[in-house]
Amino acid sequence: MSSPPSRLLVTGASGFLGWHLCRLAQPNWEVHGTYHRHPLQELKIKWHAIDLTNLSTVQAWLVALSPEAIIHTAALSQPNRCEEQPDLSYAINVEVTHWLAQFCGDRQIPFVFTSTDQVFDGQSAPYCEEDIPRPINTYGRHKAKAEQAIRQVHPGATICRMPLLYGPPTPVVECFLQGFIRTLAAKQPLHLFIDEFRTPAYVEDAAKGLLLALAHSVDFLHLAGPERISRYDFGLRMAEIFDLDQDLILPSRQADVSMPAARPADVSSSYQRAFDLGYRPRHVVNGLIAVKRRISATLDKH
Repeated sequence: MSSPPSRLLVTGASGFLGWHLCRLAQPNWEVHGTYHRHPLQELKIKWHAIDLTNLSTVQAWLVALSPEAIIHTAALSQPNRCEEQPDLSYAINVEVTHWLAQFCGDRQIPFVFTSTDQVFDGQSAPYCEEDIPRPINTYGRHKAKAEQAIRQVHPGATICRMPLLYGPPTPVVECFLQGFIRTLAAKQPLHLFIDEFRTPAYVEDAAKGLLLALAHSVDFLHLAGPERISRYDFGLRMAEIFDLDQDLILPSRQADVSMPAARPADVSSSYQRAFDLGYRPRHVVNGLIAVKRRISATLDKH
């Protein structure tokens, strides 16, 4: 007789990354997912409505659940919102992370945390895992604090710094890509930065990277995509793949837009360490083609 699958807890399971992660983890794990407002019955996992900032409630619930591993994707991840609501950002991005890492560290079970490339200042790209964080916005500062807290309470944990993610929408969550497509489809201009560079990753590839992290004892992993690209050039490739008007994409600069949170100019990252473990992120064009195929398949079902 085969042994039952191990119990994996994914926080933020109804989010963009969390949903794709749970879908990929289902065949090999007994997946439990937390949500705050949106359970997604399309996924055959065990859903838990929980406010992770209510630590007393979470503690009793976690002890009863007794997970054998945790991947922590829940976060307040909008830099502008973190800048405007720093107390909420600290509670979610730092305090919750610290406590979950402590829980796993005390029990010596795997803990994988989704940090961000925003922990860097954008002045010394490309970044590798050994580079020292120098965040320039609240979101990055709080993620960097969370990284420090994890290292103190669970040295065996894996911190995965996530890049800009794109992919097909979930039943309730989109990424930036869908907004771009709608704007161009409506024949409206789309202003994109020519001086902000990232290494974007297709969301399913990044989710596979998180599952790889569970299987390997490494301290940090950068789950970046293979290409350094500006938001403007990303938009041009998107328009080409989706047969949209590239002339509607207008170049702009960060200085042209007033935003609450400062944005690092170039946080492109090296994924070599993850590659050595088997991580295989696809190039942007291939990722965009995959998004288009998934959207078409979903429309055909309906």
